[in-house]
Amino acid sequence: MRPTSANDQSGAEMRDRNLAKVAAVVGVGHTDWTADHGRVRAGEKPHDSYGYAAIAFTRALEDAGLHRDQVDGLIVGPTTAYERVGELLGIDARWGGQADAMLAVIQACMAIKAGLAEVVALVYGNDQRSASARYGGADPVGGGAFLSYVYHAPWGFTSQGALYAMMFRRYMAVTGITEADLGQVAVAQRLAASRNPNAIMQKRITLDEYLSSAYVCEPLHLFDYCLINDGGVALIIAESSRARRIRLDPVYIHGVGRSDLNHGATSLEPRLFDFYRPAQAQSAEQVFNMAGVGPADMDVLQVYDSFSCHIPLALEGYGYCKIGDAGRFMREDGISLDKGLPINTSGGHLSESYMQGWNHQIESVRQLRRECGERQVANCRYVHYSSDVAGKAVSIIYGR
Repeated sequence: MRPTSANDQSGAEMRDRNLAKVAAVVGVGHTDWTADHGRVRAGEKPHDSYGYAAIAFTRALEDAGLHRDQVDGLIVGPTTAYERVGELLGIDARWGGQADAMLAVIQACMAIKAGLAEVVALVYGNDQRSASARYGGADPVGGGAFLSYVYHAPWGFTSQGALYAMMFRRYMAVTGITEADLGQVAVAQRLAASRNPNAIMQKRITLDEYLSSAYVCEPLHLFDYCLINDGGVALIIAESSRARRIRLDPVYIHGVGRSDLNHGATSLEPRLFDFYRPAQAQSAEQVFNMAGVGPADMDVLQVYDSFSCHIPLALEGYGYCKIGDAGRFMREDGISLDKGLPINTSGGHLSESYMQGWNHQIESVRQLRRECGERQVANCRYVHYSSDVAGKAVSIIYGR
């Protein structure tokens, strides 16, 4: 291997910083998750996925103080069709596409950096609860084509809950973490949700209540599973100089990172044996180098939490604690609004709303805009978002 030259080092530094603060969030909006959840449970169907998306988009535009004609980029969530959303919203974008929440933010930054768009709307809508969507079993959402565990269906392995239960069982054996340690996640996120008027599940729970709750797939309890509800979320992301003209307090995207584990993915190997760690390490290096900060600088950590066990994996994988120490960290250092490192300050997917990563983005923005009322983290300057799903590790750092 040839030695690294000064030019190589400067090139690497430029690459690492290439997307830092090129864009900022200038508007956020979402539907009324709590009211719609009640209506759906009563047998109503308030909207379809497109209706939820349109409401969220309208509210994000109002928050930004923009007109739809000022939007020249559009990214929609994978639950809706790009062309149809553009048609319904009246947006003739010069650049756009479809992506999940995490990659939508990264793609918007890339498009802005490349000069392909200047103001990009990220729009998501999902009627998963009222449409009786299934995320496992014989007929999962999307036919199961993108869900690796369907390859194991002949042996009865047909749900994401089973996958994460198996993974956490091995993680317990390797690290010594206990169910009581994991219960700290559900308890902390219900505490956050109790201070969030937008959260669906606002009733606090104790660790004893968590431990006495029913197993869904042992060792995971009911409170370890995310909600399934309808709703929509939208963000407006603008080029940085434009963002400063739009509003006084834009929230900048300081860094992004991504690394995928594809080798052995359909055998579940990356999750069951490595707990995402190789991908997390690479994603962490990218995002922290780009932002010029580290774990110790973060005021809030937001973690994609389809299941509670994502949180200890993220704590270890991104350097918030040593490998194998997440159980002690959650139990002793703390992960709540009242103690330690605040994680999922809105209540997350477990207690606020399951918007497939989208609601974590707007909570990050609101924490940095100091708009969170009783759940506001004091002097919030940086928020780290982490998603470790289906073998890919994605990170975003938001900041003032």
